[in-house]
Amino acid sequence: MAAESAAFTPLTLPVLPLDDEVVLPGMVVPLDLSDAEVRAAVEAAQAAARSEPGKPRVLLVPRIDGTHAATGVLGTVEQVGRLADGDPGALIRGRDRVRIGAGTTGPGAALWVEGTRVEETVPDPLPGQVTELVKEYKALATAWLRKRGAWQVVDRVQAIDDVSALADNSGYSPFLTTEQKVELLETTDPVARLKLATQQLRDHLAEQDVAETIAKDVQEGVDKQQREFLLRRQLEAVRKELREINGEQEGEESDDYRARVEAADLPEKVREAALKEVDKLERSSDQSPEGSWIRTWLDTVLEMPWSVRTEDAYDIRGAQAVLDAEHAGLEDVKERITEYLAVRKRRGDRGLGVVGGRRGGAVLALVGPPGVGKTSLGESVAHAMGRKFVRVALGGVRDEAEIRGHRRTYVGALPGRIVRAIKEAGSMNPVVLLDEIDKVGSDFRGDPAAALLEVLDPAQNHTFRDHYLEVELDLSDVVFLATANVLEAIPEALLDRMELVRLDGYTEDEKVVIARDHLLPRQLERAGLDADEVTVDEGALRKLAGEYTREAGVRTLERSIARLLRKVAAQHELGRRELPFTVTDGDLRELIGRPHHVPESAQDPAERRTAVPGVATGLAVTGAGGDVLYVEASLADPETGAAGLTLTGQLGDVMKESAQIALSFLRSHGAELELPVGDLKDRGAHIHFPAGAVPKDGPSAGVTMTTALASLLSGRLVRTDVAMTGEVSLTGRVLPIGGVKQKLLAAHRAGITTVIIPKRNEPDLDDVPAEVLDKLDVHAVTDVRQVLELALAPATNGAERGVPVAAMGVPPRL
Repeated sequence: MAAESAAFTPLTLPVLPLDDEVVLPGMVVPLDLSDAEVRAAVEAAQAAARSEPGKPRVLLVPRIDGTHAATGVLGTVEQVGRLADGDPGALIRGRDRVRIGAGTTGPGAALWVEGTRVEETVPDPLPGQVTELVKEYKALATAWLRKRGAWQVVDRVQAIDDVSALADNSGYSPFLTTEQKVELLETTDPVARLKLATQQLRDHLAEQDVAETIAKDVQEGVDKQQREFLLRRQLEAVRKELREINGEQEGEESDDYRARVEAADLPEKVREAALKEVDKLERSSDQSPEGSWIRTWLDTVLEMPWSVRTEDAYDIRGAQAVLDAEHAGLEDVKERITEYLAVRKRRGDRGLGVVGGRRGGAVLALVGPPGVGKTSLGESVAHAMGRKFVRVALGGVRDEAEIRGHRRTYVGALPGRIVRAIKEAGSMNPVVLLDEIDKVGSDFRGDPAAALLEVLDPAQNHTFRDHYLEVELDLSDVVFLATANVLEAIPEALLDRMELVRLDGYTEDEKVVIARDHLLPRQLERAGLDADEVTVDEGALRKLAGEYTREAGVRTLERSIARLLRKVAAQHELGRRELPFTVTDGDLRELIGRPHHVPESAQDPAERRTAVPGVATGLAVTGAGGDVLYVEASLADPETGAAGLTLTGQLGDVMKESAQIALSFLRSHGAELELPVGDLKDRGAHIHFPAGAVPKDGPSAGVTMTTALASLLSGRLVRTDVAMTGEVSLTGRVLPIGGVKQKLLAAHRAGITTVIIPKRNEPDLDDVPAEVLDKLDVHAVTDVRQVLELALAPATNGAERGVPVAAMGVPPRL
């Protein structure tokens, strides 16, 4: 680094302040003498020079926001005269850096200060790093000067060899700010000052390159747009000339949106909105992206069937016949559709088709287990009503914009699924099936179920607004059918807007009819067989439905039929079986193996689950419909087992509480029931629900757990043909539960003949098919003592703890 030494010769100089300007040593600058402070400093220097040899000297000090810098430059007044504009001026040359000291007195009106000249020394010869720095600065300065066309200055810069003078030469740079020049002035080390000047010049060149690149890109874009605009104008002119030569009209109607909007049969408000968009389109340029957005929006509006409606088929008996022919069972849905058509017909006859701006649409929620025909029912309803049908799959939808559409400002915006469904149907009153509405989710993009509230509200959907269309869409004439497997998964606010229709599964007789009339013909066609080549008798279909499948719907039954027909077709191709062939129930085992769901009552008595005390049969409702649930109870060894209750089988909190209630009831009423409840105090009780991998919860297993514990304590078996359901209270009351129809259908499928339900659930029996009730002995009870009387088998002579039924003090069976 260069050594720095100060010459301690004192200087007394008049101050010439420079506002927002900096003069470095070596610079020659003209100053305007019309400024009072500048004129006073020059006149004071001239007065002092009369008594001293040499040129007048002043101290050039930068002044920023009224504050003087600590370092100034000794300047000599080279010439006083007139500037180019005729004003008086002085030409001043910067000489050396001066550290400013205290103020002093002097001639004239100027401010005089004492200063110390700063002498700068640079090693000779220059080190290699300093030499490279000098070359770099000269190269950068030359590049910048050449870009500005200052060729005459390039040679002068190249001729400077002194490090200090080269660094101070950057004071001429117009791109440097006042603060940057002050920093150069106050940097007394020449090498450090040259490094600073080099960095400032390098940064400026980098910024200049970026600015030039951006300007070039902008200019290229502008040139391209101008060229495209010119070519399009030329193309329009050529097309106009060609149309005139061929005698064609000025423009085709497909290209004239205004003519298309005026010719379309649109509602008044929609027409006004469309014409406003046409005005915007005519004012926008061809290059504007807004033009393409408007065209897409206009195309969507013009493709909507605003005034298209299909006439409903008011043949009520004919509609009933269509529904009966295409679906077996499902009487609730068929009755509801028949009621809707009858009411709509009467409203039309009396001129009440539109009341309060709303038409007579319908919103039904079809809730039931998989495979019962919810989805296919929608098409049958449309067929029966003579309407168009469209299906909207909602499973897995998590974006609210899927329902309401995207705002037109987004790239790739589209209308929502409801608007697209109306457009696809081609009419304003289709049957829209909202499939799997319980599978709708929500995330950071919104809640689609909340967006469906307006769609499915009969009081609001006549003014539905899609975010893309932004015009009112009348959905009050649409029949919405929403399907779901789990009722609890549907938000309560959404469920409140729909009329609930439960599809609780088919009876065995209904399954046989569905298999014979619908599944078998369809699978024969898929297997490449004719109806006269393979016949499946009713006994085989009944066995398939009862022993090879156990489900609420018919999907597994259809797969079993398909597998059966594939076996027959393959054996025929291999020459092992002749056609035609009739499949009987005796052929099933040979073709598709053993049955998988043999009823408990049909098994060997020694192999039944209820063959030992402490096992009871309960009824439950799952997402796939009703099912049979077994409860097992045992007592621990008094020497090894701790007292208390152990529960296993992935039970929820409600079911755990039901087990505690059952145990507490038996403990408090053991003497009344003549049960050895002392074992419950000394030995731990364990209740297990098999199928431990399946989570279970709910209060309806209370009577089942009580019966299992009572059977274990009394040593009496639970009857194999009895299943039960009901919530139990601490006083032994049997409280009502839900899902009675599904549970009775499950009991019927499992071969149960006797079912115990709460007394307050008797009205639910009206929903159970008559053929099921005919085969079930249903007992409605109010007290758990009645359950024990019905469910426990009579005591045998060999039973250690057998208690006669008459000794239990229970009331007569209801």
